[in-house]
Amino acid sequence: MARKTRVTNSVRTHRFNAGQMTQAELAARCDVTRQTIIAIEQGRFTPSLETAFKIARAFNVPLDQVFEYHDD
Repeated sequence: MARKTRVTNSVRTHRFNAGQMTQAELAARCDVTRQTIIAIEQGRFTPSLETAFKIARAFNVPLDQVFEYHDD
């Protein structure tokens, strides 16, 4: 079983607030696969910094409104 990352996100919430953007639409905007978006949303994968910025920009919000790091 894959270990959850310490980075949490609100990608799914932001997608729905952005007119119910699909995972495929977000993936296309960020130059990643739909499977990558699924893994990020489920907390199974932490995106690169570049991809994280692309995701935040797709929603037109700052990075820290989409991703949060927990160091506990």
